[in-house]
Order: sequence, then structure tokens, then C-alpha cells
Amino acid sequence: MQLSNIIAPIYDLWWAIAVAFIPTLMQVLQQPSLLLHPSNLSDAFFAHAWVVFGPGSDEGGREVKRSLLPQAKGVVLDLGAGHGVSCTYFQPGAVTKYVAVEPNVEMHAKIRETARAHGFEGRLGNLVVLGCGAGDVGLINSALGGEQSVDTIISVLTFCCVPEPQQAIRELCDRVLKPGGQFLFYEHVLSRRKDVAKWQTLWTPIWSLVFNGCLLNRPTDRWITGLDVWDESLSEVSGKPGQSEENIFWQQVGSMVKKSS
Repeated sequence: MQLSNIIAPIYDLWWAIAVAFIPTLMQVLQQPSLLLHPSNLSDAFFAHAWVVFGPGSDEGGREVKRSLLPQAKGVVLDLGAGHGVSCTYFQPGAVTKYVAVEPNVEMHAKIRETARAHGFEGRLGNLVVLGCGAGDVGLINSALGGEQSVDTIISVLTFCCVPEPQQAIRELCDRVLKPGGQFLFYEHVLSRRKDVAKWQTLWTPIWSLVFNGCLLNRPTDRWITGLDVWDESLSEVSGKPGQSEENIFWQQVGSMVKKSS
């Protein structure tokens, strides 16, 4: 494994601290109570970092998203919506309601701004922004009026941060996604290569501290594809085109279709 791949996280860690430390400090001076709530402080830091990292992350995944996200249709549940960028890839007229799930409320204003620019607004009834997590299935179903009401679930670089991810994935697929619905994912995951996986695990503690709980060593793709709910003839998984197997941020892309019955 090349040294450049081993030390790749250093640049992102340094840059995140460089761009987010001062804005976060200023926010703490205005809201000292943040120091009493570490999770809120982490949310604030990450929100400031994502102002810079978000556009770069979107650019880096644009080829994948242009292929994957236009498949979305009907009622779409966007897990870990960030700034709501996923809705910019939808086919015009294909999505009837955009439901953005983002536990970091610091990002909600940007979600609404992005969604509005693409025709989704609360006043039109086609935008819902939820401040819960992907695992809060009861709250999601309550907001949508019942179980199995979603046509498409989207997960873009999200399950690295979700508490109890395996349970969340199972409940989302069983209780939220309609029969015949789609689960579209683009996630960085645990590498199949032992040397890469070792470095992912070694980097994870400091990475998760800076990047809002993000874990580099989760086999999210296997947790999703391993469920028994999929129509295998209509589902497919692949790697990110052109990505080296030595990449610490190794990614997998999937378009899964739930069995109709």
C-alpha cells in the first residue's frame, strides 16, 4: 500500500480544523452553553466545515450521482441530507415529495434553500425537512402518515455516522420502503483488502472526532445487500469508477429494489 494512500486523511483533517475552528470558536463565544453539549458542539463544527467540504464532496462524487440519483422517483427519503444537494440530480417531474432527514439542524436552512431552487418547498407540500436521524423510523413514518410510504430511499455518505446502523437499515427497508421501492446508496465502506482495512480502523478514532462521528471502517454495503428483502434480478452493486483499491475512502454504489411481495 502506497504511503500517499496511508496518509491521505491528514490533509482533510488539517483542512477541516483550519476552516472550522475559528467560526466554531466565535459561535461558542456567542453561545457558551455549547460547551455543555458536546454533540451540539460537534454539529456546529461540522456544519462550518461542510460549507467548504460539501461542494468538494459533491464534485468528487458527481459522476456517480449523475448515474445513480436520477433513478429516484415518487416520495424520496434522503438520509443525512447535508445541504440537500441530492435533489439537484433528480429528473424533473419524477419526484413528488422530497423528504430530507438531517439530524444536524445547523444545515436545515441550506437544505431549504437548495430544495427551493429546484421546486421543492414546504408551502407546496412537496418538501419535508426532519431533524431526526436515519434510525428514528417511528418519527419518519409519523411525519409521512404511515408505514411503507416511501418509493425511494437515498443514502449518500451517511451510514458512517448513523448509530446502530444495522438495525436502522433493517427497519428502514421493512417499515419505511414500499414493496417494489428502491434503495440507492453511495457510501464509503470497509475495504475488502486487509491492509487498507487496517489503516481505515487506525484512522477512525481521530477521523470520527473531527468529522462528526464518521467511521471509516463500516461494511455498510454488506449490511444493505445482505438483507433478504431485495429482488436480486433488479438490484446491482459496483465500485466507484476509476477508484483505486488502496483508497482509504473506498466506496461502493448500489441500486437495490425491494421485492414486490
